Amino acid sequence: MNDASSRCPCGGSSSYADCCAAFHTGLRPAPTAEALMRSRYSAYVLKNAAYLIATWHPDTRPAAMELDTDTTRWIGLDVLHTAKGSPLDADGEVEFQAHYLAGSRRGCLHEISRFVRERDAWVYLDGYIQPDSGETPVGRNEPCPCGSGKKFKHCCSR
Repeated sequence: MNDASSRCPCGGSSSYADCCAAFHTGLRPAPTAEALMRSRYSAYVLKNAAYLIATWHPDTRPAAMELDTDTTRWIGLDVLHTAKGSPLDADGEVEFQAHYLAGSRRGCLHEISRFVRERDAWVYLDGYIQPDSGETPVGRNEPCPCGSGKKFKHCCSR
């Protein structure tokens, strides 16, 4: 993302500057479990490993993340369900589908993520990947899954 006025990768109607950027820069913490999940999705899109590590529960987070070499292109997010996770809750769950391109294959990560509040800030605890997650090939002449309106061969297949 080059432009802070571009629509936020999390799928909200706001610009990145008015949405997830405030969380990514530490200006303010995400107020709900869903807002944290959306900001973490945006961090994957933007390859912001530092934010992902910082918002991961210390008992379950990895020591490091290698996003710089990851060629996955995240192309869309659908939040399917939330349970608890409000500013007054101690925990919450968010079920989502994150759509991606990996080379010439499109995929969907369907996960139920669990979040907890630590020192008045939401953190990601863990997630359960659902069995319908997987990949399918994208034909060269099919519409590109990124939503550009172009054929795949003239868009993301390059």
